[in-house]
Formats: sequence, structure tokens, C-alpha cells
Amino acid sequence: MDFRIFTEPQQGATYDDLLAVAQTAERLGFDAFFRSDHYLTMGGDGLPGPTDAWLTLGALARETTSIRLGTLVTSATFRHPGLLAIQVAQVDHMSGGRVDFGLGAGWFEQEHTAYGVPFPKHRFGILEEQLAVITGLWNTPLGQTFNHEGKHYTLTDSPALPKPVQDRIPVIVGGGGPKRTPALAARYATEFNTPFIEFEELKNTFDRVRSACEEIGRNPDELTYSSAFVACVGRTEEEFTRRAAAIGRDPEELRRNGIAGTVPQAIAAVQRAQQAGASRIYLQILDLHDLDHLELIAADVMPHIS
Repeated sequence: MDFRIFTEPQQGATYDDLLAVAQTAERLGFDAFFRSDHYLTMGGDGLPGPTDAWLTLGALARETTSIRLGTLVTSATFRHPGLLAIQVAQVDHMSGGRVDFGLGAGWFEQEHTAYGVPFPKHRFGILEEQLAVITGLWNTPLGQTFNHEGKHYTLTDSPALPKPVQDRIPVIVGGGGPKRTPALAARYATEFNTPFIEFEELKNTFDRVRSACEEIGRNPDELTYSSAFVACVGRTEEEFTRRAAAIGRDPEELRRNGIAGTVPQAIAAVQRAQQAGASRIYLQILDLHDLDHLELIAADVMPHIS
């Protein structure tokens, strides 16, 4: 089981806050540091304001050495795919080949209107075409050009540079859609992620992706199956409830739907996800100043999961 740290900087975080979390996660042996790609808070004042996902990851690439870096997930509405392919490949170079790339359709209309970003009504087609363009650019052999003519984007005689350091940057597609999302994951993804769904739904959601792979002749075991959960763990019940209060969440709701509770309860929650087919867990850390929380999970939860 891989354990990855996932942050929500739009809720209020400086670059230095994110750097401290990323470096602590690296020191403690977490597999990756991930962040959301949002420009507007979803509660509270969001001070000091948003930070850009790929600018942040480029900086972290130079201030870490081993931990993987990525987004869960970049919104297809924010950037042109040709330019995004360059940005992600550049961060891959800056990190020495440690980037994972999550891409989604985008959903938060208010952040688009707040910053003057168009919010198309039909976004799934944009997502699908962006995946085709970005992976097409990365996979074009050196010395050849890439061309694409689609409904949303046209690229003509692109040199398809720069190439990433990795032979294949891991691509994460996620969601709970019954048909289109599994088909998209089967075609383009190296990882399928279920974001914040109930434990009881995990296996069925993974099975739909496996079936979509089989329908196109792809081995479903080629994909990594992952899940994201809010993390809130305490050495004692009192410590757990204090952490729940600090992030404004109900302790019982967290226990039902997150990696949460006392250490034995958190271990049991991870095991439930593992039994459903997840081999990677994204731990959403909402209090970025509570680095002792990361210490606790690394010392008392991770060693008990095979």
C-alpha cells in the first residue's frame, strides 16, 4: 500500500506551508505529495489566497529529492493542453522524473467566474481531448511532429517538445461516473482514483474500470487503483476529537467515511479500502500546520499495512 499526502491549499496556505508539509512527508517516507488545483476557497476566507498548482510543484521539485509530486486533479478548464504538456514535462525535468499527472473536467463554476476563466457547459469532451493531446505530445518520437484536429483543439506540426524525463508520466483519471469515466481511464490512465466515496462503493467502482479495460483488450491489472479520504487520526479519542474540531468536521462522519479515529480505527479503515481493491491511499490533510499528525500516521498506521 502506498500512502500519499494530499493538500487543499485554496483553503488557506502559503508556499512555505506547503513546503513544510512536503519536506516532512518526504522525511517520513510517504510516497508522494499532492495538491488540489483550485483558485477559490470552499469555506472560510482562504487567506492569504490561492497558489498555482504547477508553479508550486515546480518549486517543490527543487526543494525535495525523492518524494513524488502531483495534482489531484488539474482542471482541464484552466490551461490549454499544449501549454500544460510543456508545464508538466518541465516539472518532470525539474524533479528528476518524479511527476504524476492527474487531470479532470473541472466542476467548481464559482472559481471560474471569480477569476474570469470560461466555464463550458459540456466539459467531458474537453477532458477527453486534452488527454489525447497531452499524451500524444509526450509520446511522439523525437524528430517527428504531432498533429491533432478535434472539436476543441487543433495542433499543426508541433515539435512535441519537451519530452518528460520519465518514459511515461503516470496519468491519473478519477471519478464515480458509471460509463464515460471508466472508459476514459481504460484508454488513457495508468491510475484510477476514487475521490471521497463511501467504502461500500469502492469495489463496484473499481470493477467498472476493470470491465472497461477488458472491453478494449487492456489488462485491468496494468492500472493502479487508488482512493482519497480525509485523514484525521489521534493516539487517543480525545486527540482525535480535537483534530476533528480543528478542521470543522464531525467525528462520527469522519469515522464512517475517512481514514479516521484512533490508530486501530484508522488502520481498519485502510484495510477496508485495501480489501476493496485499493493499493494506494491519498490522505487529505486539512490542517497543514499539524505536522505531528503526519508523524503519527507514519509511525503508528503505515507500518501495520502490508
